[in-house]
Amino acid sequence: MEQGVNDSSGLSSVRRRAARDAALAFMAALAATFLPTPSSAETIEEKAQLCAACHGENGIPQQKTTPVIWGQYQGYLYLDLRDYKSGARKNDIMTPLAQTLERDDLMALALYFSQKRWPDLQQPQAPADVAARATRVNASVGCTGCHQGAYQGEGTQPRLAGQSREYMQQTMLDFRTRARGNNPGMTDLMLAISDDDIAALAQYMAGLQYIAGQ
Repeated sequence: MEQGVNDSSGLSSVRRRAARDAALAFMAALAATFLPTPSSAETIEEKAQLCAACHGENGIPQQKTTPVIWGQYQGYLYLDLRDYKSGARKNDIMTPLAQTLERDDLMALALYFSQKRWPDLQQPQAPADVAARATRVNASVGCTGCHQGAYQGEGTQPRLAGQSREYMQQTMLDFRTRARGNNPGMTDLMLAISDDDIAALAQYMAGLQYIAGQ
């Protein structure tokens, strides 16, 4: 009986990975086939349409593991695009797209999306016990030392308040495993806390609200 349960769990995991891979392949095919390539697009709005395939026409991403970029800081968006272009940060979709863009395109796209309104993903506030754990973790590793009070971000430091919980949790885990390697400092911090701490932080930050003007 126990063996059967394990087999079922393994099968579910395989199916989840297959579904994720299929979704990535679909998005890549969509961007390559149905949308204009960055080199052929004439305006920043046309180039930005490539981003909408994954990040959403209204700023709400198609997949929960895809980050909100509407209303994110220009400095952070530019650095992220730069890292995708250089290969410092890797992604099956973003890396090849960024590599077709020039530096001026990266700057223009970062400015374009930074001027959009941050969307409300309508994520619930974390329960009191989760919030308390996240607060203790922050006191330990100092997240708000860079991401500012209430996780609103600033300049080249991304806003985390109201970002997708699933995206933030996966990103922190990717830093821990070095699957994301463009910020060694974040890797060190994530190695200093547990998976449960990471889950609490992601849930807590996701339930925070964007503060206008910050």
